[in-house]
Amino acid sequence: MTLQQLRFLIAVAENGSINAAAQNLYTAQSNISSAIKSLEGELGISIFTRSSRGVMLTSDGTELLGYARQVVEQANMLEARYEHNEAPQERLAVSAQHYAFSVQAFINVVEACDTQKFEFTMRETTTAQIIDDVRAFRSEVGILYLDDFNRRVLEKAFADARVSFHPLFNARVHVFVSESHPLARKPSICLEDLVPYTRYSFEQGTSNSFYFSEEPFSYIPCARNIRVSDRGTLTNLLTTSNGYALSTGVLSSEMQSGMASIPLKEDAHMLVGYIVHDERRPAPILTQYLSELRRIIADADRNGAVLIAEDGTSA
Repeated sequence: MTLQQLRFLIAVAENGSINAAAQNLYTAQSNISSAIKSLEGELGISIFTRSSRGVMLTSDGTELLGYARQVVEQANMLEARYEHNEAPQERLAVSAQHYAFSVQAFINVVEACDTQKFEFTMRETTTAQIIDDVRAFRSEVGILYLDDFNRRVLEKAFADARVSFHPLFNARVHVFVSESHPLARKPSICLEDLVPYTRYSFEQGTSNSFYFSEEPFSYIPCARNIRVSDRGTLTNLLTTSNGYALSTGVLSSEMQSGMASIPLKEDAHMLVGYIVHDERRPAPILTQYLSELRRIIADADRNGAVLIAEDGTSA
C-alpha cells in the first residue's frame, strides 16, 4: 500500500468517477485504475462498485476512505513540517448542530491561535452529516444532542461510524419566542400552548428522520412548519413573527435582544455533547477547543441557570 494509491482512492471518491479524478490529477485513467485494482487485491476487498454513471464506494470502501484521509492528512502535515523546516500547520475542523456556543468557542480558538499557518473549518450542518464528517475524519469533533427519544437510534449510528459520545451538559428544554409573542410573559409553557403557532426547525436534508431532528418533540404533528438551514434566518423569524423554536435555552448574543427563552413544562432534557472518532488521538488544538467549550457553557450556566446536572437537579 502506498500514499499514491490512497491519494488516488480519495480523488476517485470525491469526484465520483475515475475519469474526473484523472483529469483533476493530470494523470492517465489507466494509472488510477491500476492503483485501485492493486489496492483491492492487496486488501482483499472491493472498494468501488462501477456503473455507467460512475463509481460508488462499497461499505468496505467507505471505511477504508476514512482511514485513507487520516493517513494522507498526516503525511501532508509531515511533508509540510520538514520540507522547509517550518512549524506544522494547525488544523481544526468542527461539525455541529446550530449552537452559538460551539461557534463562539471556535472563534475564541481562532483568535488565540498564534501560529502563522493554520486551516480551521466550522460547519453548522445536519445531524447525519456531523456523524459522517467525524466518521470520515473530515472533522475532528462533532457537536450534537441526545434525548430519550433519539438516543437508541443515534447511539447505533455512533457505533456504526466508530465514534464515541462525550457529554458536555444537560439542559431542560426551552421555548424560544420573540419578546412580543403572546406567550412571552408566561413563566413556563406546555406543548398544548404551542399548537396555534408556527414551528421553526432546522432542515436535516435527505436524513429527515424524526430521530435526526435538531429539536425535541419533532415527532409531534404541527400544522405550520418552517424549516431553515442557518441560525441567522431562524433568529430573524423568531424576532419578527409569532412562531417558536425548541432548544437548550442558551441564547446567543445576537438573540439576547428581542427574544425570550421560556422553560417547557414537560419533563424533557437535552444532553448536549461531542463525538470524536475512536481511532483519533486528540491534537492540542482540539483539546483547546473542548476546554473553551466547557468554559463558555459554565459561564452560560452561571448567567442563565438553564443547565441541569446529570442527576436532574439544578446546576
